[in-house]
Amino acid sequence: SEKRLTVPPRFQKELQVHLSRSSSAESNDHVNASTAEPHLVAPCSSAADINEVQSRIKELLSKYSSGVRVSKMLQIYREMYWEDLSTEMLHQLENWPHVCTVEKIHRGDPMDGLVYPAKKIPPVAKSDTEQEKASQNVTSSKADLLLKPNMEATPASLSSDLKQKVVSILLKYSNGLWAHALPKVYQDTYQIKFPEDILNNLELLSDVCVVDYVSEVPRRAILYAKPQRRIDENLNVTEKVQSPHDVKATSEQQYEESKEQYAENITVPSLNIPSEGSVSIMVLELKNTNEVLIYVGKDYSSAQEQMEDDMKAYYSQNSTVSPAQSLSVGQLVAVHAEEDAWVRARIISIEDNRIKVHYVDHGFTEFVESNSVYQLQKQFSSLPFQAVKCKLAGLEAFCDDPVLVKTVESQTCFKIFAVEILEKSDVPLLVLYDTSGEDDININATCLKALYDKSLELHLQVDALYTNVRVTSVFSDGSLYCQVPSKGLSRLSEILQKLEDYFGYKQTSEFSVLLPFCGKICLFPSKGKWARVEIKIIHTRRALDVQFMDTGTVATVKVSELREIPPQFLREVIAIPPQALKCCLADLPPNTGMWTPDAVLWLRDSVMNCPEFSMKVIKQDGSKGIAHIYLFTPESFPDMDQSINRQIKNADLWKHQKDVFLSVTPSGTSSTKVVSDGVSALQLASGKLEKSFSDSAREPISAVSTIDTPPPLPLPKPGELMDIYVSVACHPGHFIVQPWNELNNLYALMEEMILYYSRAEEKPVNIEKNKLYAAKIGDEWYRVIVKGILRNGFLSVYELDYGKHEFVSIRKVQPLTDAFRRLPFQAITAQLAGVKNQQWSEEASIVFRNLVEKKPFVAQIQAVNESPNSWDRKIVTFLVDTSLPHIDTWIHDFVSQSLVEFSKGD
Repeated sequence: SEKRLTVPPRFQKELQVHLSRSSSAESNDHVNASTAEPHLVAPCSSAADINEVQSRIKELLSKYSSGVRVSKMLQIYREMYWEDLSTEMLHQLENWPHVCTVEKIHRGDPMDGLVYPAKKIPPVAKSDTEQEKASQNVTSSKADLLLKPNMEATPASLSSDLKQKVVSILLKYSNGLWAHALPKVYQDTYQIKFPEDILNNLELLSDVCVVDYVSEVPRRAILYAKPQRRIDENLNVTEKVQSPHDVKATSEQQYEESKEQYAENITVPSLNIPSEGSVSIMVLELKNTNEVLIYVGKDYSSAQEQMEDDMKAYYSQNSTVSPAQSLSVGQLVAVHAEEDAWVRARIISIEDNRIKVHYVDHGFTEFVESNSVYQLQKQFSSLPFQAVKCKLAGLEAFCDDPVLVKTVESQTCFKIFAVEILEKSDVPLLVLYDTSGEDDININATCLKALYDKSLELHLQVDALYTNVRVTSVFSDGSLYCQVPSKGLSRLSEILQKLEDYFGYKQTSEFSVLLPFCGKICLFPSKGKWARVEIKIIHTRRALDVQFMDTGTVATVKVSELREIPPQFLREVIAIPPQALKCCLADLPPNTGMWTPDAVLWLRDSVMNCPEFSMKVIKQDGSKGIAHIYLFTPESFPDMDQSINRQIKNADLWKHQKDVFLSVTPSGTSSTKVVSDGVSALQLASGKLEKSFSDSAREPISAVSTIDTPPPLPLPKPGELMDIYVSVACHPGHFIVQPWNELNNLYALMEEMILYYSRAEEKPVNIEKNKLYAAKIGDEWYRVIVKGILRNGFLSVYELDYGKHEFVSIRKVQPLTDAFRRLPFQAITAQLAGVKNQQWSEEASIVFRNLVEKKPFVAQIQAVNESPNSWDRKIVTFLVDTSLPHIDTWIHDFVSQSLVEFSKGD
């Protein structure tokens, strides 16, 4: 079942009516079908339809007496009538002299021409020289200048190459780039130092970008790429000579100015979709993947229902209000809809007493009677439209592909999704996630698969035999990925060679990935060649996990190592399905139990060092996308007893009755340590410590050799101040702080650990209590000390930089290398000064946690309790909240006055 978004009851009724009309329309003829249009419809070729299109084109051209480009007319037509003008109709324009006059610019391209109202003689085309002279005699408006080359003088101090590089960067930041961030991005992109003195005089860049100052300090400015300009001489120069007072600068201005003719001149603010927290939306319809109409929903804007209730009260109870007498296409109005609801709408077309309107807050279109349409009062224009357009990340280059659009439509329309907002703009860039099942599904990545070339897909056949198979990766659950010789693999080699040749004479830094997101497909250099990868997890701004599409391998890489696929190769690269097939060995785990580390190591050694295998498919598990196979070396095929399956099954590698882990003896030879001969299911689920926490707490812990530990973190003396961040808060008597000025160093260390351990070969580790290790907890690697060893293969560890106790599998622990032992451990145990130490109640602990956890403070140190081990040191400190401009809040005052009351009587 769908979740996350509660649709207002009123919208549910409208949606049901809309859906019922959509379904009933399928059984009616085209005349009746026009009364319900859930999506943009392609016009038919009947006489009635042609007459309507001709009438609309006349109405459209009446607003553009100077003519309009065909390509722009399509956009305006869509905006005015919420329908697409078909290519068939475009070819007919020349045959309708009573409707319009068409001037071709380039023969054979119906999109590249100018359309004028009927009987208007188009201006005679002048030569380039004449047009240039004419343009010099015309006083241009601001909009005209946008259509001409930038004629401002370039400051001699800046080279055109530098400016072009700045423009290339800004084009990738559609929401603008802070000026002070430009030098870092410039150097990361081009490996060249940016002349920072330019930041003191940003006007030097004003001819290639827009400089938006947000404060008096010159560096506090946002830079935007100027619109890409092109000369449109036939439309904008020669016509100005002929009729300079009537010509508008652009068709966009003409349409906007026509809307400003309405008496009410209503302006509605843009919807500000929250960028933080969980946002859910409903997809209503789409023209293409760059124009997806979504409904943000009641959970975000409950103000919509309030507004519509206010509209109902106003229009129902105000006797002086009557239906609007003068209506125009594009006008915002109030509509008295079904179920006695009052909603906002925009007029799409007017046909006698029937008005076609688009409900701007609910996203669909229908015909209404003219007596149900009222002037929209200005008090109902302050709320942004709740149905807004967005575009889907990763699909932009194929936004109009009919196969992709149909797939996205079937996967998304009238369904609810969680969204990740990548760019906040007038048309926000989103990734959609279906969270209705056990696993979250990336809709953008799923729909992109519709572009696969079906002829290159490889479908394994049950009982079929395959030779020259290559095993490309083995995972810890025993699953593996294989490559089978195929047409797709050959095609992949060809396109990757093309990319290799292309990048041979191009600076690959031009294709740096500036906006990574989950599901994005890009290129990564591997073993001297380019490989296709899909981004799976983003850890930090520098590090992320990718899966190699054609080997199945998962790795953590630096963002700076990724490259965009050049546009001219994008469709070819995307069209090839992944060439790595997920398999598992038949008649082995997961059917027979968990894989042991020994079994995984044996399998990796056996298959990764052999160049090719033969393979027999036993069955296909379509739901999991995995093939069950028997694997043979070339010399053992087809002897089943000599298959890899039988060899590993017969080996002494499956000690399920014992918990085992590998350790390394001082001599470096592997040995197996048996922790327990028999463990119950309950013990396996919960685990038991060799020593309980209470026992180990009483037992003094011997100091770890200082040779192996980082230097202790310098602490202020009593009475001194320190900027800190509270990472964990249990209660006033126990919380963890980190030095604020070291957080950047800690984040850099964490990124390096992710990159190092994800690429390092997993090694068996000899685990000892009170020793330092690196442990993978979630998707991150942490510096930890082992506090206890559990009997079920898990460890109790303490995070030395964050102050949290965690349980972690022994398989996720690795040696802590010297490179990661230099930064002092960042977690400092603290106690709040100024309050009596006592047994704090659960309620008091929760309030204190919400008050201070994950927040910065100024700490005034009262006392420092030293210890041989840096992680056992403790400070007693006051906490001061300085976030308000003129008020400092001492946390102990609040605790003394408020939280102590919670703990009375305990």
